[in-house]
Amino acid sequence: MSDYEEEQYVSKTQRKLDSEEKQKLGLKLVGLTDANLSKIPMDEELEEAILVARKINKKKDGYRRQLQFIGKLLRNRDLEPLEQALDKIQSRHAENNAHFHQLEKYRDNIANGGDKAIQAVLDAHPSLERQTLRQFYRQIQKEKAKGAPPKAFRALFQYLKETLQDEG
Repeated sequence: MSDYEEEQYVSKTQRKLDSEEKQKLGLKLVGLTDANLSKIPMDEELEEAILVARKINKKKDGYRRQLQFIGKLLRNRDLEPLEQALDKIQSRHAENNAHFHQLEKYRDNIANGGDKAIQAVLDAHPSLERQTLRQFYRQIQKEKAKGAPPKAFRALFQYLKETLQDEG
């Protein structure tokens, strides 16, 4: 074998691994929402294959074959723009989750901690209103005492979400 042929040789095992990677990427693309899928740069053939895969019952053999076909289509394409767009979508999702969990933490702290917790949240986010937070705290305590549904607890979360949406 010449030096050029040795460089071009890829083992069958490596080709299978590459093929499986492409299928996994295809599976991620199939699982995206319509809004997120529209953000992925792809040609019509690939987009059509993804839309067909979405329509097929996941328990049927046709779904597996369609994913293999998507993997085959991906082998002939530059994957870097696809992967970058997918990473961007996934990182945005992670940021949204982190923001959501922070809001839950603030809500729980206010509901259980009273004035100290309210002051801590106000220190972090001066755009919130102390009086409103204290009213929510009092309503939550009344609901707990009565054993009523946590209406104020949910309303507090919505207030935090709406007021802090620009900061997240």
